[in-house]
Amino acid sequence: MRKRLKAGTIKRARRLRASRPDMERLLWWKLRALNAHGYHFRRQVPMRGYFVDFAEHSGRLAIELDGSQHGLRGNLAHDAARDRAIEEEGYRVLRFWNAEVVRNLDGILETILREIDQRRPPTRNASRFDLPTRGR
Repeated sequence: MRKRLKAGTIKRARRLRASRPDMERLLWWKLRALNAHGYHFRRQVPMRGYFVDFAEHSGRLAIELDGSQHGLRGNLAHDAARDRAIEEEGYRVLRFWNAEVVRNLDGILETILREIDQRRPPTRNASRFDLPTRGR
């Protein structure tokens, strides 16, 4: 059963979607293309009082992109508490650094697909050869 969202949650999610950082835009471009292969990624998903950068619900996967501020001591503790709350919902949280998106976008996609495939079989078979590539 779905829980009711707090007032203003949908408006905040829409604002976050409209003002997302460049690295989120880049990863979203790739994740959205995977929807044609039977996956269903969403962005800025409200979950347990937090907003997850990306989620694929059928595979119960949450994906977070972290900037350098996430490496600070206080933010590490906050992120750990956030991850525990999301994992209590049965989701696996994958975190990637923003710099990694630039250096290894295809590797990130491979990791995401591998994790989803372990958690549930995809509706359609999406192999690494079917993945959209940068610049096409």
